Amino acid sequence: MENREKKNWNGSMTEGSPVRGMLMFAIPMILGNLFQQFYNLADSIIVGQMVGADALAAVGASTAITALFVMVAVGTGIGCSVVISQLFGAQKIEEMKTAISTALLSIVVFSVFLSVLGRILSQSILRLLGTPQNIFDGAKTYMDIYFYGFFFLFLYNAFSAVFNALGDSKKPLFFLLFSSVLNIGLDLLFVGKFHWGIAGAAWATLISQGISALLSFTVLVYKLSRIPSKRWKRYDRYMLLNMTRVAVPTILQQSMVSIGMLLIQGAVNRFGSVFLAGYTAAVKIDGIAIVPMVNAGNAVSTFVAQNMGAKKPERVKQGYHIGLAMAMGIGLFIGVLLIFFGDAFIGAFMDAETDAQAIAIGAKYLSVVSLFYFVMGAMNVTSAVLRGAGDMKWFMSVTLVNLIVRVSLTYLLADATSGMIIMWANPIGWTIGLLVAYFRYRQGGWKKIQLV
Repeated sequence: MENREKKNWNGSMTEGSPVRGMLMFAIPMILGNLFQQFYNLADSIIVGQMVGADALAAVGASTAITALFVMVAVGTGIGCSVVISQLFGAQKIEEMKTAISTALLSIVVFSVFLSVLGRILSQSILRLLGTPQNIFDGAKTYMDIYFYGFFFLFLYNAFSAVFNALGDSKKPLFFLLFSSVLNIGLDLLFVGKFHWGIAGAAWATLISQGISALLSFTVLVYKLSRIPSKRWKRYDRYMLLNMTRVAVPTILQQSMVSIGMLLIQGAVNRFGSVFLAGYTAAVKIDGIAIVPMVNAGNAVSTFVAQNMGAKKPERVKQGYHIGLAMAMGIGLFIGVLLIFFGDAFIGAFMDAETDAQAIAIGAKYLSVVSLFYFVMGAMNVTSAVLRGAGDMKWFMSVTLVNLIVRVSLTYLLADATSGMIIMWANPIGWTIGLLVAYFRYRQGGWKKIQLV
């Protein structure tokens, strides 16, 4: 009976073939996040086709802001999962359960605070970014509704991070598949039949995320109840401080990515709603395209964390090489696909006749950034080794360098290049970020970090 119980919960990647362990863990994670991006994409396509290009631009103007708060949620979950993964790898089950409970209770309070803060500041932020007046009301409507449901989004990301920390990436995939289908169905109902416009798309996202969060919570509680353990604490301040050491830099890293998007959004807004509509469609596709590379990095981070916790650093190099091959191979494939078919993907968002100029702008953006997806994949995987080991100073440095390069180039050269530098800033930032991350990986200081 004991062996059967262990088999039900054991998702350790500290034993057996690193290749098989990494692939079995990474593939469901990649598919799950693709579904998450898919229903975000569905919002944009349905709004763009059924309401119009201005409505699409309004969603795009608000997305850069909501994405900042989403990345805080994602960063919190990932940061806590590093400590949970290391405790799991070390088989310190009571401490692991304490860490999970402490993280979730803290996240509940934090998410409510951010939800209220976002709702209060939404209008001021839109004005600060110079959102075009013809789409301002639509952008504010979308943001306000989105923040009502931010609590559910935050918790869902936390639950998924815990599942992943335990080596179980399949259950988040099932929840996201269900949520994606529900979100699209509600989009068609609210926007297509009820004609609620932008508000309908926002409510569809809120409801689907809320149901996913409740399902995730129920299954997680059941999963944890099946893990044999002695007494554990529901809340531990020391454990919170230990997770905060990793979570705060990860939140800052994820936030800096979104702050970069937010700052670049301010530059994009200067070129009007036509440029903004094309850019929004391209960024939506770009967001889906990079998901596999990002998740290859997340898989490497969990792999590294578990093996560092189990005192098996010799397996880290194998995991790194597997993740690198996976991310760069996928990046090259998706890049070639978008070079040839990018304009067709952009055309799905808007009317080919009335919005031809916006489609051309979006297609141009994709043709540039897709050439460098393999670099982005290599940067994510290499920096993920540092994060999994708890080497947060260098992990943060990679993100900071990337951010500074992208934003500086955009604001220095946006007007002189009629916005074209916006398309080149990301690839240049990725390349420099990769060089910094690889230097630290080769130098090896990350091997000396101890979290648990």
